[in-house]
Amino acid sequence: MVFEVPKLKYDYNALEPYIDEQTMRIHHDKHHQAYVDKLNAALDGNTEFRHKSIEALLSNLNVVPESIRTAVRNHGGGHYNHSLFWEMMAPNAGGKPAGDVAAAIENDLGGFDAFKEKFKASGLNQFGSGWAWLVVNKGKLEVAATPNQDNPISQGKVPILGVDVWEHAYYLRYQNKRADYLEQFFNVINWAKVEGLYKKGMQ
Repeated sequence: MVFEVPKLKYDYNALEPYIDEQTMRIHHDKHHQAYVDKLNAALDGNTEFRHKSIEALLSNLNVVPESIRTAVRNHGGGHYNHSLFWEMMAPNAGGKPAGDVAAAIENDLGGFDAFKEKFKASGLNQFGSGWAWLVVNKGKLEVAATPNQDNPISQGKVPILGVDVWEHAYYLRYQNKRADYLEQFFNVINWAKVEGLYKKGMQ
């Protein structure tokens, strides 16, 4: 399997003014492409692991050969995380969730406002580069963070919402104001996608 950067389902400027066009172009076309190129290079010639899905690779990192494990973890994680990230955002989105995921946020996290504060705090307190996540863990929702391009599936959890807090994700628009970026992210969350991932994660 040769991995590829998925095409965006919306225009580069569709998330304005919250996520700017220049950031989207650089983030999607340059950063994500670099992860894919390095992941493919790491797997090149390894017939046993070349055919596996990115989910299969990342959920069983301990069986990936040590010689390529770090590359798969970092660049494969970057590919997986970003592929989700593009779909977790949408134009004319945001607001509050509905449906099953809204009920789960109420039951497991104390309601939307409490979740929002926990999620923003998780992203804000992630030292250096990384991600903040809303995940399904053993049938319950929880907020988590991972460093660098690590991801919840390597920990046996199911990510249903994630925000990239690497500086390249927000620095052109927000500079060092990560808190402002995290606040504005809530205006582009694709809750329909989150709902679908939640239902799949609960199966």
